[in-house]
Amino acid sequence: MGLYSPTIVVCPSSFFTHLASNSSFPTRPFFPPKTKCFSKKFHVACSTSTSPSDPILVKAARGDPVNRPPAWMMRQAGRYMAVYRKLAERYPSFRERSETTDLIVQISLQPWEAFHPDGVIIFSDILTPLPAFGVPFDIEEVRGPVIQSPIYSEEGLKSLHPIDLEKLHFVGESLRILRREVGGNTAVLGFVGAPWTIATYIVEGGTTRTYTTIKTMCHTAPHVLTALLSHLTRAISDYIVFQVESGAHCIQIFDSWGGQLPPDMWERWSRPYIEEVNWNE
Repeated sequence: MGLYSPTIVVCPSSFFTHLASNSSFPTRPFFPPKTKCFSKKFHVACSTSTSPSDPILVKAARGDPVNRPPAWMMRQAGRYMAVYRKLAERYPSFRERSETTDLIVQISLQPWEAFHPDGVIIFSDILTPLPAFGVPFDIEEVRGPVIQSPIYSEEGLKSLHPIDLEKLHFVGESLRILRREVGGNTAVLGFVGAPWTIATYIVEGGTTRTYTTIKTMCHTAPHVLTALLSHLTRAISDYIVFQVESGAHCIQIFDSWGGQLPPDMWERWSRPYIEEVNWNE
């Protein structure tokens, strides 16, 4: 598949669950080719570029008829596997595990070698690209991700710059290796966070239960939030193209915290930026 013909799947976990529960799925495409469907739960953009040799997951996501639903696990690599826990003991830093090419490939392949799912998802994090456009962060054992300098003002926006993809070389290297390792029958999946979801971390300084600061910004500083989301949209778009160029068959866009917004605010503060990310490809 060419650079501008990836299948882009925006899916919190409901997407492939929906595929698997669709009784007519084997004989009727889930979405017609080159169509879009938006909701707070999932979004799919399908390319008309087809190949008989495409992996079944790619065909299904694009809307082509397939003889069975493809299967993979959203959190495919992780602590439920003893082999992962053993590796994590040796490399206790999550960022080291997710930013070192050899470790990324090894961890990404662990569940594929054990269960042979139809997709191999790169072991990474939605926050991985942040330092590449001016937002340093750490991951602490108890607190989780911590943004060192939250952005919620015009002054904070000055620290942002265009994404430097060379700083994400380990992502590209890992995708190229994974594409070779799994052969032609398994899809290689990359992913990014949706602009709104990434913005919640940048504004709040990490994870939160209330999202008070960013929700307040929607009303008190909409120009700052708009500028931040626009910058994130450009960076995420470039990161998607980079992953596709590096070998990803499909890109997932996770709007993990889109559900924190009521429907009317999601339509204003999340959906348009997801649409723009998609159409930029």
